[in-house]
Parts: sequence; C-alpha cells; structure tokens
Amino acid sequence: MKKRKKIWFLIFLFLFLLFIVYFLYQWNYIPHKKYTNEDFHIETYYSSIDKDQDGIDDQTDILNSVREYIEKKPKYKSVYYKNGYPDDGYGVCTDVVAFGLLKAGYDLRELVNEDIRLYNQFYNIDVIDKNIDFRRVRNLKIYFDRHAISLTTNIYDIQEWQGGDIVVFKDHIGIVSDKRNRKGISFVIHHANPYQRYYEEDILELKDIIGHYRIS
Repeated sequence: MKKRKKIWFLIFLFLFLLFIVYFLYQWNYIPHKKYTNEDFHIETYYSSIDKDQDGIDDQTDILNSVREYIEKKPKYKSVYYKNGYPDDGYGVCTDVVAFGLLKAGYDLRELVNEDIRLYNQFYNIDVIDKNIDFRRVRNLKIYFDRHAISLTTNIYDIQEWQGGDIVVFKDHIGIVSDKRNRKGISFVIHHANPYQRYYEEDILELKDIIGHYRIS
C-alpha cells in the first residue's frame, strides 16, 4: 500500500513539474530557441529610405536602435517626463518603439504631436500634451494607421513579418525581431511589466494583434 502511494506521489510530482516547466516555457521564463530568416529561406527586407542619412536603411536602423535601447535594461515604470523621453533608466512599452525610431531619424514626440494638433478629430484628445501623447499605445496606433504601411496581422504568413516592423496589441506595442521560433513566427522586442525576464520574446501567438506596420 505504501509503495503504491509512493508511486502515485512520484507520478503526481512528475506531472506537476512538467506543468511548471511548460508554464515557464510558454511565458518565456525559459528562453526559446531562435531561428533566422535564412532558416526559412525568407529574404530579409531592407528599406529604400535612410531618414537620418547615416548609411543604414531605416528598417535595419530601427532594429539596431531598439537593440541598443534594451541593452541598457530599462526598468518598467510609468512616469511622466517633462522632456517626453525617459532619461532615468525607466520606461514602458511605447518607449521601446519611440527610442527605436528616434535614432533612425523619427522623433515620435514631435511627429505625433503635430498630427494630433492638425487632425485631432482622429485622436479626440481633450488636453493635448506632447510629452505623454506619443507614449500612449492608442495614439501610436492611430498615428501608424495614418502614416505607416499597414501589413498583415496573420502571424503564420511568416515572410510578411520582418525585423524592424512595429506590432500593436490591444494594450501593448513592440518592435518585431529578426529572430523567429521553430515555426518561423517572429519574436517581439518589447517591455511589458516589471517581472519580464527577457526583452526579446516569443509572444505573437499569445496576444491579440490589432496592427502591424512598417515605416514608409
């Protein structure tokens, strides 16, 4: 009888540990293996535009700038800044996109503010504040709808997802990585919460996507 109980206990323990590992893997606390475009015979997209004229095309520039930003390991906290951009090591999801575009020559603080002031009927903002408006997912979604190339939200159309693209979720935003999972689905470079272990994660299958864009 004791032996049987021990066996059942070991089975339960094994299944419990298996569930824990599965949960940690699904939510990216255990890193996923990364693949590249070459592994799926996908041609890498390069933009014909070099906004800041640094010799690097916009698509590559955005991706490089985002990687430079996350190398600083910003801590997650929502704070208002008088100059708009966080300068104290903290940040939120929109800052990943804003800093990625900034070093490629696109100042979202200025661009979004100008668009809101000229076409507020699309945004419906009562009190316009250039220091925070560009750090709201809702406003960025509207801005990219108006000024970027809208692409597929079908994550299984893998060749249409390229590193440097922008992906918008219901209440979140990030930059598409040039790394992919074993099915070819792109990773996302993002900043979601204070408990996030990695900034580059395999999350496209876990969230509701409402927008996918490319800077034109």
